[in-house]
Amino acid sequence: MSDTPLLLNLIELLAYPNLRPIFEGLGYRVATEIAVRRAISRIRKEKPAVIVADFYFQPDFRDRLSNLESLLATLQSMPEVKVVVLYEARHVHALEKVRQRFRIDAALTLPVAQAELESILRI
Repeated sequence: MSDTPLLLNLIELLAYPNLRPIFEGLGYRVATEIAVRRAISRIRKEKPAVIVADFYFQPDFRDRLSNLESLLATLQSMPEVKVVVLYEARHVHALEKVRQRFRIDAALTLPVAQAELESILRI
């Protein structure tokens, strides 16, 4: 394993500009996953320093509010992993409900302001 901190970028649904150059410019080694289950599997093999994940709300989910709840539940035992969530402003109500149950260190609306993202992720 490298001494360079790992940033796990979970992109399941939301389309936003490629943020990898920002992450790498801040000194992170970047891994990208497109499914929560795969992200959880990766976390169990190698703990990231940071997770940047998209959040989306679907009212038809049977037993949860969002795509991230399983991931956030896994991270409860890893308080040293910083969690940054990117979301659409129209889903803020659902995100706030999730934040009542799980730790999210930072939440940024899309489109993300590069300076704000950099200040949150600066090593």
